[in-house]
Amino acid sequence: MQPTLHDLEIIARQAGVILRAGYGQHHTITSKSHAIDLVTETDRQSEAFLLESIRNRWPEHSILAEESGAHRGDGSLWYIDPLDGTVNFAHGVPIFSVSIAYAEDGMVRLGVVYDPMRDECFSAERGRGAFLNGQPLRVSQTDALGRALLVTGFPYDTWENPDNNLDNFARFAVRSQGVRRLGSAALDLCYVAAGRFDGYWEIRLKPWDVAAGGLIASEAGALVTNLQGGKDYLSPPQSIVAANPTLHAQMLTVLHQNG
Repeated sequence: MQPTLHDLEIIARQAGVILRAGYGQHHTITSKSHAIDLVTETDRQSEAFLLESIRNRWPEHSILAEESGAHRGDGSLWYIDPLDGTVNFAHGVPIFSVSIAYAEDGMVRLGVVYDPMRDECFSAERGRGAFLNGQPLRVSQTDALGRALLVTGFPYDTWENPDNNLDNFARFAVRSQGVRRLGSAALDLCYVAAGRFDGYWEIRLKPWDVAAGGLIASEAGALVTNLQGGKDYLSPPQSIVAANPTLHAQMLTVLHQNG
């Protein structure tokens, strides 16, 4: 038996209870590959719950998880981010989420992103639209960068790698109404789906960051590609651009500028 969108929503909400309970508490915080790439015990608690929930009902499925990596199984694959926005969470900033996606035959079929602080559950099933707490979502129809509010993020190796997205940020900052940085790629994509942001781009992500949110944005009417305009934004080297088709083309033009 394959999972349903309702299954993912239930699991995400239950993981959200773990995050909400841990929010504002004292945390044991460690760094992973870079000083700004944090992990807390709540990340691990949420991931342990998600892994157990999936294994109990779908033990044959493969899982790709942020903290524990790949768990090999059959051709069905889950992407799970137990706490997207850990830096926010660790600092007491209430912008973070649980992100769960389910893929078959290399294609993401189901996606859920849950924000436990606002009780907002974004969801999508391929070919059936995107929803927020059961209400349909649609991207904005903003068709000019000068009227667009954009959102982005920065890679964890910003301190060492000159390809750090700061040049793109500067270009968009003087061509749009503004550029925001929330700190949760999953929510960035969902906010595009909801029309709260007009467009989103980012470089050097991980598939669990955007698998669910990418589907949700796409089902809400966004064109979601990598920075080269290709459909595959889950394979390395990862990058992503999401906006309505008209604005998406304008964003790609800016991203391809040199100097």
